[in-house]
Amino acid sequence: MFAQSLKVTAEACGLSERTVRRICKEGKDSLDSDQQVASFKVSAVVHKFYDRGEYPTALTILTEVKKKCNWKGSVWSMRSLLKNLKFSFKKCNDGRKFLMERNDIVALRCTFLRKMCTLREQNDTRPVNYLDETWINQNHSRTRIWQNAEQTEGLKVPTGKGGRLIICHAGSAKYVFISDSKLIFRANVSSFESDYHTSMNSEVFKNWFINMLNHLEEPSVIVMDNASYHSQLKDNFPKSNSRKAVVEGWLKNKNIEFSPLERLSELRERVKKLIPMYKRYELDEIALEMGHEVIRLPPYHCQYNPIELIWAKVKGEVAKNNNTFKMADVEKLAHVAMDAVTQEDWKKCVAHAEKIQNEDNEKEILRDVMLEPIIITLRDDDSDWSDEHDDDDDVFDADI
Repeated sequence: MFAQSLKVTAEACGLSERTVRRICKEGKDSLDSDQQVASFKVSAVVHKFYDRGEYPTALTILTEVKKKCNWKGSVWSMRSLLKNLKFSFKKCNDGRKFLMERNDIVALRCTFLRKMCTLREQNDTRPVNYLDETWINQNHSRTRIWQNAEQTEGLKVPTGKGGRLIICHAGSAKYVFISDSKLIFRANVSSFESDYHTSMNSEVFKNWFINMLNHLEEPSVIVMDNASYHSQLKDNFPKSNSRKAVVEGWLKNKNIEFSPLERLSELRERVKKLIPMYKRYELDEIALEMGHEVIRLPPYHCQYNPIELIWAKVKGEVAKNNNTFKMADVEKLAHVAMDAVTQEDWKKCVAHAEKIQNEDNEKEILRDVMLEPIIITLRDDDSDWSDEHDDDDDVFDADI
């Protein structure tokens, strides 16, 4: 059906099917970008409801998010975003519904915050280096400029996003960007690929990561997220569709006793329970061998990573100076913008991230006290996302 619609649209507009496909993709990317901006705010908004002792619903969260950013989504879009951020709408012990964050996400956040705050409390002298990847499009420019009424003045920005640069780097308040560790390359993306995650892979990242470690001047703490190419396992586990001989071989290799009478399904459950005990990331082990410690960011919490603010500054500089819209020039602008980042910039961004980390670590203790009498009676089968409209019936008709 989509292929037929594509063909009809192309014929009606006098365009090629490839052009129509590209326009559809750019429209989707634009929506995804708006959702990404909103997602940065949603978790913080939900937690503020917790801190005030209020019950958050999709509608109240949507109202707060719209105050903080120009997101035009509906209540239904907010529900979808909350589900993507691993929140669930569950029943409390008194029968009411309560928006709950997935327990493993909360646990990872608590672990991360405790580690980072403990480093500072103990005056750990190791520099904390934050790393991340980002991208810059060839036609990246300011979204608003002053124009005359006829819009005949100003730069003519090409349609579409153009090519794409992938950027990977690491830095700290002490060393700014790590010397000789800048990675910038042109992405080889198809018309369907949407961001840098499809261009970066584990081999490229591993080579860059080891090179970056070699340029660290002293034992350091390295903070990074859980992208798939960051998270290659040192020891692979049997897959869910592995044969029984493979599963038995893995258990024997780990000196785990099992009965020859056990069925494949039972052996798979054994492996599932053992994964947390034997799970080791290859890059974490490499860093440890070289005298460094890796701390993983919790999923969906990029606000704890100050390099995100550095990327915003770099992209802003590129957008301000991009007037040729040629890939070679955009690449030069990216280098210039990154080289212009100062130690003072890094100190401000790190201080901001650390302030959020400290505040959230203190709030986790208070949330435990407030949520314990509610979550203690929750069961997995209580979750029913479709029932949330019970709390919002009076506003749905108007919203739709």
